[in-house]
Amino acid sequence: MRQSSETLAGRVAYLDILPLNAQETANAGIALNRAWLRGGFPESVLAPSDQDSLDWRTSFIRSYLERDVPMFAPRMPAETVGRLWKMLANGQGSQLNQARLATSLSTAAPTVGRYLDLLVDLLLVRRLQPWSGNLGKRLVRAPKVYVRDSGILHALLELETLDDVLGHPIVGPSWEGFVIENLIGAASKRLTPFYHRTADGAEIDLVFERGGKPSIAIDVKRSSAPSVAKGFRIGCADLGIEKRFVCYPGTERFSLGGGIEAVPLAALMDDLAGA
Repeated sequence: MRQSSETLAGRVAYLDILPLNAQETANAGIALNRAWLRGGFPESVLAPSDQDSLDWRTSFIRSYLERDVPMFAPRMPAETVGRLWKMLANGQGSQLNQARLATSLSTAAPTVGRYLDLLVDLLLVRRLQPWSGNLGKRLVRAPKVYVRDSGILHALLELETLDDVLGHPIVGPSWEGFVIENLIGAASKRLTPFYHRTADGAEIDLVFERGGKPSIAIDVKRSSAPSVAKGFRIGCADLGIEKRFVCYPGTERFSLGGGIEAVPLAALMDDLAGA
């Protein structure tokens, strides 16, 4: 949700009012897995059962398609926007390929771009741009696309329980999107988020740039005993990043060697807020 307020100079300032984050749900005594499964909307995460939570999120999706899409974009077919939303959920965290999506929707690539712009403007989808500095290497140029709220993602895929999510191929990308959304939301406004990938295998899930220079690299792992991928080490070396973290669902901080530290989500959110 985006709210505006008028400043003393007569200008309008915008504030994004986001769903509950992992720190807020933890402070309320809500387990991390429950927050991940149900997302950050209070009515969803506080519902008495997983079925009630899924029912609320399903109604939320329907209301957006039946009310908000026609209100903000009356010429856009809500049914097609809904199909695109579900396709993006199935491809959570993948690089955007508008031509492929257009073929699946039987429409033109620029039209898909307009539909996607709407979902981004409604704060339902995030386009994470690739870092594009000059390395003398072939960089991936397409943005990665995430459904921003993990609960909405799971509702689009009709996943009701944690076991449903854990048994689904989306489990890794879902966790990655959940962590990335929380970290971006918590990060200092001085930090700009990107991802990094090269044609020769270097890959960083989340890069924060400050003052035009990559300064923080984060790899996201679902495992409680995380290891560091070779591509992450290469990417950090390529970009000259000294602050290197692996974000995982545990509770302790510890070294993984090579200047890389494993850090729980809430602790890393604290670090980024003060960066």
